[in-house]
Amino acid sequence: MSETLDTIKQQINDNTILLYMKGTPQFPQCGFSAQAVQALINCGERFAFVNILENPDIRAELPKYANWPTFPQLWVNGELIGGCDIIVEMYQSGELATLLKEAAANDDAEKNA
Repeated sequence: MSETLDTIKQQINDNTILLYMKGTPQFPQCGFSAQAVQALINCGERFAFVNILENPDIRAELPKYANWPTFPQLWVNGELIGGCDIIVEMYQSGELATLLKEAAANDDAEKNA
């Protein structure tokens, strides 16, 4: 297994809510990443991110690992939720906030156990 793949698995494993995106939450570098970040911020839970523009190896390997060709990619509890369209759709239906709150609550419970 490649070092990059190990890194990806570690990032997904270590972060309950993780967004692979172009740019940073403060400075998204594409419209889709900007929309995804805004939906996540509006849900009010903390999330980790990886700027794939600064990590070309991850940018190349993650689509193969995830079987998802585009960015951004949202991962919650080790599972790929989807990209921009799915994130925005879930946000608008209220499903995203519920998912993120549950994931964050479970994460807190584990840390405090």
